[in-house]
Amino acid sequence: MTKRPARLRKKGVRKLVRETSLLPSDLICPLFVDENAQKPIAIPSLPGFYRHTVETAVSEAEAITELGVPAVIVFGVPRSKDETGSAALSGIVQDTIRAIKTQVPAATVIADVCLCEYTSHGHCGIVNEDGTILNGPTLEMLRGVATSYARAGVDIVAPSGMIDGMVGAIRAQLDEERFDGVAIMPYAAKYYSSFYAPFRDAVDSGCAFGDRSAHQMDPANTDEAVREVRLDLEEGADIIMIKPALPYLDIIYRIKQTFGVPVAAYSVSGEYAMLRAAIDNGNLTNDAILETLLSIKRAGADMIVTYFAKEAAKTLAYE
Repeated sequence: MTKRPARLRKKGVRKLVRETSLLPSDLICPLFVDENAQKPIAIPSLPGFYRHTVETAVSEAEAITELGVPAVIVFGVPRSKDETGSAALSGIVQDTIRAIKTQVPAATVIADVCLCEYTSHGHCGIVNEDGTILNGPTLEMLRGVATSYARAGVDIVAPSGMIDGMVGAIRAQLDEERFDGVAIMPYAAKYYSSFYAPFRDAVDSGCAFGDRSAHQMDPANTDEAVREVRLDLEEGADIIMIKPALPYLDIIYRIKQTFGVPVAAYSVSGEYAMLRAAIDNGNLTNDAILETLLSIKRAGADMIVTYFAKEAAKTLAYE
């Protein structure tokens, strides 16, 4: 008997034996809101993305949801910044959460919980005189920020600073204030990566001094990711986020195989900018978008935060 694997690659049959699926419902779209904006402001380093007002953010969330993408993750740019990031406690993100949950009830709203967009120095927490993050005071701020999002109606909070103990501190506060239905999706394995640059332009979160290597992971490490994820799960994490995605497919695979919990992967701004430029320059075709997202899904991600969410959803609708 002759073995002919090509029999399963015929049109029609090929789809029947496909091992991995990619659907609009697997995607999460980033959404930027700016307290200073009077109208949407284009983000040059992220072509096709804008800093929105509350009103235009609602319209954007509605458009995203209508494409079958179930969730947005909200990032805020405050009117002013200070050393402690106090503007994170009340302002544009809370207003946006309330507006989307009221006007687009079908949308699942995730809110990033970090201080880097709100601190004058750009670090992810309150810093000491030597520039090191003060863990305890930072956790107190993160507890307050997460709770303020919960009061506004958020579905999921996503602490992203890789601050030790952040999941446990937030879970305890949410439960104490009877927001036990709010899920936590920490950036449990967030690497010290060069792929974040366009995002930092988008929210003006570059560091005034130093860098984030003291609290983000060394790209060389994999065992450390397992330890970090285990700690976050023990503290009450519901979904685990790996960031970035494409350079860390092995981490996504290992975490999924080790823990078997819901895994999100953040295909970050640099991944988007890289592919976008190659496509716009004619070096690649749009097919590279779905192929890239499919590789992340195949590695073990259950959901993907991606700047290609709308574009991919439109393409998938015709597949």
